[in-house]
Amino acid sequence: MSSLRGSATGSLKIDAPPSRVYSIVADYHQHHPRILPPEYFKAIRVDEGGIGAGTRLTVTMRVLGTTQTFQHNVSEPEPGRVLVESDAEGYSVTTFVVDAADSGRASVLSITTEFTARKSGFPGRIERYLTRRILNRIYEKELGLISAYAKEIGLEGRPA
Repeated sequence: MSSLRGSATGSLKIDAPPSRVYSIVADYHQHHPRILPPEYFKAIRVDEGGIGAGTRLTVTMRVLGTTQTFQHNVSEPEPGRVLVESDAEGYSVTTFVVDAADSGRASVLSITTEFTARKSGFPGRIERYLTRRILNRIYEKELGLISAYAKEIGLEGRPA
């Protein structure tokens, strides 16, 4: 089964303090929907909670011409630093880690997804390869959106 596992990671230094970056990632009502690349994320619905741990989401994505809907549960193993979105079916876990940079004036945000291919054998290897490439492309765009959005909002976390 381990041969079906894969991962993808993206990371970017963001010119905003860690508390601001983390609040953007953790707020699924106001901020998080604004940092998702719209060409991939078609809908995000908060089913329960909405800020940090205990949030339950329904996410609709369109990738490679296919639309899929996922249920995610959010936890915070290290509140203010680490936030985790777990696929309710157990196929993927996405971890957001916010670390301080430049004496706290900036942040380094890393997004990592560990996933399991749904197919085995050669089709599973292709799925793993394509999933990694697509996630890396999504993270590049998402990190750019987060960086721009963090600069746009004020200290209170509201658009300027």
